[in-house]
Order: sequence, then C-alpha cells, then structure tokens
Amino acid sequence: MKPRLALWAVLVTVALSLLSACAGAAESAPERPRPATVTPTAPTPASSPTPSGTLLVADFDSDTVTFVDPAPGKGPTGSVRVGTAPYGLALGPDGRAWVATAEGVAVVDTRTRTSLGLIPYATQADGPATMGEYRAGGMGIALSPDGRHAYVGVNVPDTTGVLEVIDTTTRKVTDTVPVGRRPFDVDVSADGREVYATGHDSYDVTAVRTDTLKPRRLEVAPYGTEGGLGSWLKPHYAAVRPTDGKLLLPFEGERLAVLDPRTGRVTVEPMTANTHQHGTTVTPDGTLFVVGTGPIGGDDKEASLTIRRPDGTERVIPLDGAHEAVAVSRDGRTAYVTGGFTRAGSWDGITVVDVPTGDTRRVAAGVRPLGIAVLT
Repeated sequence: MKPRLALWAVLVTVALSLLSACAGAAESAPERPRPATVTPTAPTPASSPTPSGTLLVADFDSDTVTFVDPAPGKGPTGSVRVGTAPYGLALGPDGRAWVATAEGVAVVDTRTRTSLGLIPYATQADGPATMGEYRAGGMGIALSPDGRHAYVGVNVPDTTGVLEVIDTTTRKVTDTVPVGRRPFDVDVSADGREVYATGHDSYDVTAVRTDTLKPRRLEVAPYGTEGGLGSWLKPHYAAVRPTDGKLLLPFEGERLAVLDPRTGRVTVEPMTANTHQHGTTVTPDGTLFVVGTGPIGGDDKEASLTIRRPDGTERVIPLDGAHEAVAVSRDGRTAYVTGGFTRAGSWDGITVVDVPTGDTRRVAAGVRPLGIAVLT
C-alpha cells in the first residue's frame, strides 16, 4: 500500500488549493470551455427503430444525449435534447431512458429518438441550471426492477443531498429522502426493497427502504475520514453483487470495500490497478468492471479498466487518457468506457474494449460523455 495517510497534511492542502473534482469545495479553476450545443437530429421513424447494441451517452458539457454506433469507423448517429449537463442515465426494458440533468429528469424514447418531457426536481436550486461537477441537480439514477419507480440522487451544493422518487407512470416526484453529500451513484437491490445512494463527500452509502423510505447511513471509508472534503480517498460509484446483494466500492486501485447493507459491515479486499477509480458495473456472473481514471499522486499508474472475476483475480487493461463510466455488452465480451470524466482531461469519445483479448480502440461519442447504457 502507498503511504497516503502519512502525507495527509500535504495532500489536503494541495487538494483544497487546486479544488479538484474529488474535493468538496467549490471549484476555483475554470471549467473546460463549454462546446457549442449539439444539434439534435430528427426523430427516427417508427418503421426503423434504433438498432440493438447502439450506445446512449449523457453529454455532460451540453444539453443532449447522443446515440453512438460503436462499430469500427462509426460513431454518433443522432442526439436528443434533455436539459443542462446530463450526468447519469438509466435504461428501462420498455426502451425509455431516464436521464439525470441539472434541470430535472428527462425521459427519452430510445427507439424513436424522441423526448418525452422533463420532470422537474422537488428540490429546487438557487438560480439557473449550471454546468460542472459541482452543479446542483441530478447525479446518480436507477430504476426499480419492475420499472415503476426511478430514483435520482440530487446534489444540493454545500449541504447534504436528496434522493427523489419518481413514479414512472405519472412522471411526477412522489417522495424525497435525505442522503449523503454529492450522491455520485444510485443503485437498487435485486428485489427492489432498498435503494443505495453513494455519498461522495460524506464517506457513506445511504440505504433507503422503498416501502417506508426510512434511510440508514452506512459509512464506507477504508482509508478513514481524516482528510474531510479535501480528501481523494472517498467513495464514488458502487455495484450490487448479484450473488449476495453486497455493494462493491473500489478505492484507488488498491482496496475494494465490500459493504453488507444488512449489517453495515465493510470488509476490504486488495486490488491491483493502483490508480484513482470511478465508474463500476457488474455482470450477471459477478464479474466487476472498474474504471481507473488516471493518477492523482506521483506513484499512481495511468488510466485503466480492471476486470475482476468473482474469485478476486484481476486483469488490468491500460487505457489512453481520462475515463469515467463503463457499460458492458449483454454477452460480456465488450466493454464501453466513456471519456467524459468529471475532472480536467476529458475527451469526446468512448474506448471500446474487447474483453477476451484486451484490445482497445476509440470511437467518437458526444460532448464529454459521462453516463452510458447499451440499448437492447
């Protein structure tokens, strides 16, 4: 392990002075210049629906979601306006995508590439919608297994976040629940009985029962909480392990925190990528995919994709440049890693990873693509 705790005073001072993406204070460094808004394409005729295997990405530096053909030599095939700075997205079995933006949750019919409207948040922010990681509004989002509810983590700058519950039939917010600070990720248990909001700046996961909406704070801090808001060593994204319902939260390519939501107990397993980590997903067979964003310290390694088997063995595939989130094809043979990234250094594309061979190639995709889903 790296001697990080011995360097806390230096790390905290540097992190707060730079006000980087993993610090909790407001940014002083300018955001990446906002590109021109993508011009959405005309809706796809009902007679020619969006092909299966198309990717959908959230354009964090714009106000659209973009459809992407990941085949060699292909790329963006169209876009739909959804609202300012879309972050996470969730795809339902009916082909509707639910997109967390700064303004509300947008609903998109992915088969016809049309907007079905915007659901405003019950939690109102001061002033107009803005760009950037610290903006107010939706971050993580997930659907219940039956598709009847959407759960979105809403960031409220300088205080705790809120989990908003949306009835997907009426498309209205029905309930709000307090959760941790900056809810990067939202996940749902396989039986739909609990929702988990990962609080980046509060070192926790808030478990919320869906019948009573009673929240429980579960601390996840394998490095401790000494660094406070200025620490890099905080939770980002989680994945629910299909075999036992435990939450898997990677830290720094060094430690995998395994959280049992029933007891709140956290066990720690070693990881091998040795790089700052963000996006995660898990396949039905229990294989965990983790995005290494790149170095934050002098002894960190570059960006990578970790593929961790259920027995704990890992393959680490190098990636070129910053990345944020990951999705995997239905057959598990291809991973798609977005280049959007919440920190500086993002790029407008996706890395396509051939899982059996580890070969990689880049595909153009949207504007600072962050959240991603594979259409079926």
